[in-house]
Amino acid sequence: MTGEQIYVSHAPADLELVQELFSTVKNFPFGVHIALEEVESGRSRKRLEGRLANSDVVVAVLTEGSADSRWINQEIGYALAKGIPVIPLYDHERRRGGFVADVDGVTIDRRNPSYTIFNLLSRLRSELAPLGALSVPNWYIRFPCTVPDCGHPVTLEIERDQTKLWKRYEHGKLLSTSCGVCDSTYYFDAATIGYVRREGGLE
Repeated sequence: MTGEQIYVSHAPADLELVQELFSTVKNFPFGVHIALEEVESGRSRKRLEGRLANSDVVVAVLTEGSADSRWINQEIGYALAKGIPVIPLYDHERRRGGFVADVDGVTIDRRNPSYTIFNLLSRLRSELAPLGALSVPNWYIRFPCTVPDCGHPVTLEIERDQTKLWKRYEHGKLLSTSCGVCDSTYYFDAATIGYVRREGGLE
């Protein structure tokens, strides 16, 4: 799992929601291309089309704000025509129509973003690493140690299947990994894989 590309199709009104839901997804070693961020950074629509064409998965965010978006519908149709899987991410069942009416998607729970992010990660894992029911895709995030004067690469291996991760989350148990140089330990939320805190290390 390295180098995969995810394209996020969404309405401008949903940019803040999308950024919240994908904040930890961006920590994984694959590219996440959020449509409006790409456009606002000065990239042309033509370049955006290239991002879409080279994606391994397209996530279509379907909300009230996207109901009349011709771009989202076009991007869904383009992806499906190219054989790229589309994951609908929707706030209500009625938003999931057309080509994605019967596609297994993720419901947005605005009161519990952690649950939404967990389910989004579950769907991405199944699309990007479909190794079969008995296999556990070995996902990871890698980052430099934040202890001053260390900076050694630290890796959090995520080997548990999603069900076990959710159970850890429900029981308040964090995932952890340590720096091999300074022995500092980093803790992460088991549902969202979001950073929680660092302990120890040379100060």
